[in-house]
Amino acid sequence: MLRFPLPPLALIAALASPALAAEPGQPPLTERTAETGLPLTPEQQSVDFTHADLSWRIDPETQSITGDATLTLKVEKPIRTIQFDLDRNLPVSAIDVDGKPRPASAWNNPEGQLTIRLPRNYRAGEELKLRIRYAGTPHVAVRAPWDGGFVWSETPGGAPWIATAVQGEGCDLFWPCFDSSEIEIDTVDLHITVPQGLAAPSNGRFIGKQDNADGTVTWNWRAQHPNNYAIALNIAPYESIGADYRSRFGNVIPMTYWFLPGEEAQAKELFSEFAPTLDFFESTIGPYPFGDEKMGVVETPHLGMEHQTINAYGNGYKKSAEGYDWLFHHEFSHEWFGNQLTNENWDDMWLHEGLGSYMQPLYLRWRGGEMPYMAALAKQRAQIKNRFPLVSGQPRTEDQVYNDADGPGLDIYVKGSWVAHSLRELIGDEAFFRTLRREVYGRPDPAPGNFEPRFGSSTEFQRIASEEAGRDLGWFFDIYLRRAELPKLVTSRNGTTLELVWQTPDDLPFPMPVEIWADGTPLTVDMEDNRGSVELPSPDAHVVLDPHAKILRQSDDIDAFHAWQAAQVAE
Repeated sequence: MLRFPLPPLALIAALASPALAAEPGQPPLTERTAETGLPLTPEQQSVDFTHADLSWRIDPETQSITGDATLTLKVEKPIRTIQFDLDRNLPVSAIDVDGKPRPASAWNNPEGQLTIRLPRNYRAGEELKLRIRYAGTPHVAVRAPWDGGFVWSETPGGAPWIATAVQGEGCDLFWPCFDSSEIEIDTVDLHITVPQGLAAPSNGRFIGKQDNADGTVTWNWRAQHPNNYAIALNIAPYESIGADYRSRFGNVIPMTYWFLPGEEAQAKELFSEFAPTLDFFESTIGPYPFGDEKMGVVETPHLGMEHQTINAYGNGYKKSAEGYDWLFHHEFSHEWFGNQLTNENWDDMWLHEGLGSYMQPLYLRWRGGEMPYMAALAKQRAQIKNRFPLVSGQPRTEDQVYNDADGPGLDIYVKGSWVAHSLRELIGDEAFFRTLRREVYGRPDPAPGNFEPRFGSSTEFQRIASEEAGRDLGWFFDIYLRRAELPKLVTSRNGTTLELVWQTPDDLPFPMPVEIWADGTPLTVDMEDNRGSVELPSPDAHVVLDPHAKILRQSDDIDAFHAWQAAQVAE
């Protein structure tokens, strides 16, 4: 299955000795490599990235890698050069174009953008195949998965335990790619060579493994349409547990969990959550998107990440009062919101994190009713900061979105979840879940084999929700996505008349109806032109606004809580 002869381990050892093994944060990254989601170059926009055949040889002793990538592109507009993103800490030793070697003068990579001068002009309709060989010491994560890179760790028994997590910095930390959320390669073949005794579970479908004469073993995988940052290496003396899941859609999905030796009891307990979690998502959203490959989870030395069909799990089998593992569930939600549906730009990241986060309260509702659902939402509500809009309306990099110093940060999770909750309460379950299905699958009737991974945006989501609701919901999304400040509900009394006013940023329209309890009697107030009124049973009637917490709105109590938290930190 391998496309090239692998060098001996001694060759890798020459690149980095154990004494020079990289520390966290090292080797340093260029500014370009540290970013992900930068605009594609004109040449990258002129090709369709159809296939990547990626081979790595991993040396745990020297914490180094040797890589060999064969990349196939379909030319759509004429080009004479092409660029790939690749960390310059992994110097390129050779490049072939369509099977012919290029001289070293034909490429350069000063800042992490590998530019290759092609031997001739390539016309639209031609196929271009490049083979890039490289090696070196990859960047080591400081605090994976929040800071990306390699994690070189050890199991409790002292064996190598290695993982990659590169969402924040991108795929170019260990392979030549187009480091953009706009790119999903049609097919990716993965060949991972490690010392005997170690396993290397990865993305997609297992193609087989082979023992090599030099005491190594190569694990082979094939993945369809993976996100660039979802390509992952996971290496340890893993054991595994597996079973087939018979889907409500008629197909059979292989499930596998890879775990460290000595943890079989905990592994079986976590694995018991796989089938019911799959059933929840399939009954609530639709078919598992990668059923012809696998549902895979692997134990990692970092917390977690949504690596397509091989989700990283590092929650330490923690128990919860709710009776499920939230980390496993959240990362698995990204198979729908992140891997099947991918945002067109990082600016729409709430589609991944917010909708994925809303799946946890919904799952608790599915399992146990309204009490655990509302309890989970209450925890999320207390974390919403509202410092920046969820969506800026401009192309953004990953850091600009996740960094709460100048972006929404944690709000893409918790506020995004509450936006979904408020939308469901406004338009009802049927319209809401049809909206999700259409956004995730591109159609309202998904079934195995009739959809492929797709890209989506906030604008598209708004359009679909409006269509399903049968009315324009632009006002809803303008307030919740494009403004930071939440609508504030102000009330006043005049005898038995209760007046209600929505105060909004820039006086934007917000005709959100409001439910109240008046001495325990439920009433609904229409709020056309942001105003409404209702007659109370008496002038001193006890009023509870929005008693079922259906509406995401400003809260004096939560604002006071946040102010107190800030004061504690200042002290």
